[in-house]
Amino acid sequence: MGLLEQCKVEFGTSDLYQVLGVRSRASEGEIRRGYRKVSLQVHPDRVTEAEKDAATQKFQTLGKVYTVLSDAEQRAVYDEQGIVDEEADGLTQDRDWEEYWRLLFKKVTVADIKNFEDIYKGSEEEMVDIKQAYVDFNGDMDRIMESVLCSTAEDEPRIRDVLEKAVKAQELPEYKAFTKESVNKQKARKRRNDKEAKEAEAARQEMGLDTDTDSLKALIQKRQKDRKKEVDSFLAAMEAKYCGDSQKGGKKSARKGKK
Repeated sequence: MGLLEQCKVEFGTSDLYQVLGVRSRASEGEIRRGYRKVSLQVHPDRVTEAEKDAATQKFQTLGKVYTVLSDAEQRAVYDEQGIVDEEADGLTQDRDWEEYWRLLFKKVTVADIKNFEDIYKGSEEEMVDIKQAYVDFNGDMDRIMESVLCSTAEDEPRIRDVLEKAVKAQELPEYKAFTKESVNKQKARKRRNDKEAKEAEAARQEMGLDTDTDSLKALIQKRQKDRKKEVDSFLAAMEAKYCGDSQKGGKKSARKGKK
């Protein structure tokens, strides 16, 4: 079975760009991040034993998709003719896709996160994300605060102020869930945040983590067990952002190190 047929069976589409969740004119960075994000979701280590075989197959297929789209020549052939050269380098060899994946993406440290926070908070990118989350969740502050990257209880007044000004300026619709949110709901959210902060600190001490550790994922996932999708997306963006000059995919792909 060829790669396009495999994608159709495993992901419901034979469009390589759709498999990675990116646009057809995506940049190299967007393709890399798309690969990182989707591969995180199907990684064999993240599924049950019963799902492992299917996940392994999907993981391998994703590696091949990335190999095609990250190689300038192979991508050009696909874009122009809608076909994949099944004999091309990277598709025919017996590659260890797990090792390939590890070479592309390094682990993220707490220092990386701090650096990202310093740049992200208050940026235009964060403003766009806040407003998009408001629309996506119809003004539900619980979900908005869970969705916006790096947001903590301390950020809520600032985020709320951004949204209130946007609503007043009619840049955003007025949702009652936001404008009429009850005091009890706000207090309940604060209690949850306080509890999570205590659990995170206890986890950090228990695992002996500090700002130089590369085991950040363990801490975040322990703190946010009920937010797996958000955590995975965040780590995908961070790891893609800080991948540096890791080994490139494809024999003639010129790549650079949003995950």
